[in-house]
Amino acid sequence: MIAMRYKLYYWPEIQGRGEFVRLALEDAGADYVDVARRPNGVAAMTRMLESRRPGVAPFAPPVLQVGREVIAQTANILLFLGSRLKLAPRSEFGRLRVHQLQLTIADWLTEVHDTHHPIGSGLCYEDQRPEAKRRAADFTRNRLPKYLGYFERTLERGSGGYLLCRTCTYADLSLFQMIAGLRYAFPLAMKRLARRSPLLLALHGRVAARPRIAAYLASPRRIAFNPHGIFRRYAELDSG
Repeated sequence: MIAMRYKLYYWPEIQGRGEFVRLALEDAGADYVDVARRPNGVAAMTRMLESRRPGVAPFAPPVLQVGREVIAQTANILLFLGSRLKLAPRSEFGRLRVHQLQLTIADWLTEVHDTHHPIGSGLCYEDQRPEAKRRAADFTRNRLPKYLGYFERTLERGSGGYLLCRTCTYADLSLFQMIAGLRYAFPLAMKRLARRSPLLLALHGRVAARPRIAAYLASPRRIAFNPHGIFRRYAELDSG
């Protein structure tokens, strides 16, 4: 069921958390509008976030609008979209397993963000550089191998090249994004750890080759990694 038009609200100049939703929509060939990337789109997003109409107001983007309803939080949006876009198993426990993996990815993404903003999101990187170097060193030495190892073992237990089965789920798309972002932000650390994660790297290539994802990655709709997103490349934070 992908005939419905979706409205995605997210910042127009970064991939950020919104990219995980974009990848699902793109892979499914869903009809969607990336609202804030249109003229006056940021103002429209601000009005939506500040709306006082009945319902639970979103704390922050990404937000997905479906008709008159709005859904926030990346993992929550993907849980909603999973069965509708055929990117999640049909069974209840299958859907919960994919959601569980997505929540683990969300934890991982937060740790990536905290490598360059360990003290506070409102401070510039330059105002917390010593703390960032300590946090990033621990991340690349301890936390990054732990996450990579967990997902590598998850792939080993499967039999079809994807996390849970022979078909791609939104968690596989999100894992692709994590590997792509980490290669951008921590190229030396990822090169060092690559030999321990052959299945993860194969998954990254498999997702990148999916026809709609390949077309998306080659299009202007795919925002490039840059110094303002969650994945940031600071040479002093990358340990080989």
